[in-house]
Amino acid sequence: MRIFNSLEEARISFAPSAVTIGNFDGVHAAHRELMRVVVRMARECAARPSALTFSPHPTEVVAPDRAPLLLSSPAERCALMEHDGVEQALILPFDAHLSSLDAEAFFREVLLDALGARAVVVGENFLFGSRQCGDVGTLRALGEKYRVRVGIVPTVVLRGVPVSSSEIRRLLGSGDVTRAARLLGRPFAVSGAVVPGEGRGRRETVPTLNLEMPSLALERAAVPANGVYITRTFEEQDAGDVHRRPGQRTWRSVTNVGYRPTFGGRHLTIETFLLDPLEGGAPGQIRVEFLRRIRDEQAFPSAEILRAQILRDVGRAQAFFRRTAAIPPG
Repeated sequence: MRIFNSLEEARISFAPSAVTIGNFDGVHAAHRELMRVVVRMARECAARPSALTFSPHPTEVVAPDRAPLLLSSPAERCALMEHDGVEQALILPFDAHLSSLDAEAFFREVLLDALGARAVVVGENFLFGSRQCGDVGTLRALGEKYRVRVGIVPTVVLRGVPVSSSEIRRLLGSGDVTRAARLLGRPFAVSGAVVPGEGRGRRETVPTLNLEMPSLALERAAVPANGVYITRTFEEQDAGDVHRRPGQRTWRSVTNVGYRPTFGGRHLTIETFLLDPLEGGAPGQIRVEFLRRIRDEQAFPSAEILRAQILRDVGRAQAFFRRTAAIPPG
């Protein structure tokens, strides 16, 4: 995928494009429908299937007190969109100038002049322009005026639930990673560098791989509610390495998200215990997929009692993996 980071870069070689617009946080099932439509429309109008997304999230600029925790980084978004057929993306810095453009100025300056858009694809709730002054009716009218095709994709509903990034965040906040995965179209995952812990697990309970939390906090990354989860862990090579590769090291695992109350912890940690042998040395970076919640995090009277509970958690995880392995694909 070709990635552009400014309008100046895009003006050189982005056109001609069929472009879908959005934050695409998480690149969930509804976003993937937008990708399918933009790929089809790009083929019909001899253009490159493209995406326009923003960093930082626009809410961080216009209403920072309401800015959401993010389900995915820009690199992860691009990797996921590429998998769905998008060939190029503009990660547009959202700043005061961009937020001041009215709907028609945004259409002309960004979509026409910089991106050379022949087609534009958005969801039916799309709003754009200063103070969100434009909606899909505005976009249709501008498309007719400037001879740009406009595709409007209806809201995607799964089992009665409209798919949205905010609903996925809500589910993660309650620990319901199973339903969050249904809306995402894949398990929710967090990734980062593996860092040394305090050594208590090796000495007193069970050894774990610990994710570097400062990087997750700096990226305002969403994580599931505190608790213990059945997970699958992958070794990552690079940031945004969201797709499995042949020969990639993979482990079944159990992961604790929380503050380690048994040991008086004060900082959020993500600790993963591998159910499979760790051969070839510890990985430098991992991606942890959350499959099912086991229980709440809780304080135990001693390390020995905590260790016994962890082994029970491991037993539940092993039973889960046996059951899922027995279910035929499709």
